[in-house]
Amino acid sequence: MQDDTMYQANPGKQLIRKVDGKEYQRIPVKTHLITNCDRMEDVVAQYAKDKMQPGDILFISEKAVACTQSRAIPMEDIKPRPLAVKLSRYVTKTPAGIGLGIPETMEMALRECGTPRILFAAFCSVIGKLLRQKGWFYIVAGPKARGIDGPTEGTIPPYDHYVVLTPDDPNGTAKRLSQALGHPVAIVDINDLGANILGFSHREPTLAKLAEILRDNPLGQSSESTPMGIIREI
Repeated sequence: MQDDTMYQANPGKQLIRKVDGKEYQRIPVKTHLITNCDRMEDVVAQYAKDKMQPGDILFISEKAVACTQSRAIPMEDIKPRPLAVKLSRYVTKTPAGIGLGIPETMEMALRECGTPRILFAAFCSVIGKLLRQKGWFYIVAGPKARGIDGPTEGTIPPYDHYVVLTPDDPNGTAKRLSQALGHPVAIVDINDLGANILGFSHREPTLAKLAEILRDNPLGQSSESTPMGIIREI
């Protein structure tokens, strides 16, 4: 069994979070730069398997999973149509990231979600603003649109110049990884607004509890190179 005292949090992060009266470690797991040449089953076996104990849950950034599925696209490979350029001008920027506020990410939303749905989402957004309510665009556009990540300074190169889409079949992927690892696996999207569980291989704990355990984002995908971590009750 591993000595729990050997683990450290990423810089500026906390190793332990208390939820519902219980304390949980969120142990960051360092990996190599994950690309579409990797199989995520091999990555979790190589870096996480020997660190895990009974009752542990492995959580993996949705970006890392998407990269293994060739769903990370260089900006220069995306040619936005005029509609994408126009629509991107009206997207509200949030603390969570650039979202669909640039032509390249909006173009990928049009491809992923379909032009009719994005146009309807834009229409609903206008109505929402008239009613002084925010967020209608992303509610209508759906999770595929919400999950599109644009380039940011805090991301490790070369992904700081990529658009990353939501992973395919996150629930199915989590179950396959769990079978390969022998432990529960969650695929998560964590940002400044909190944690969203995209896929989970088991029924317990609840998704809401998992999200609360990870709310403050213990991972780091820049120089930390920790796109996955282990949840351990202590």
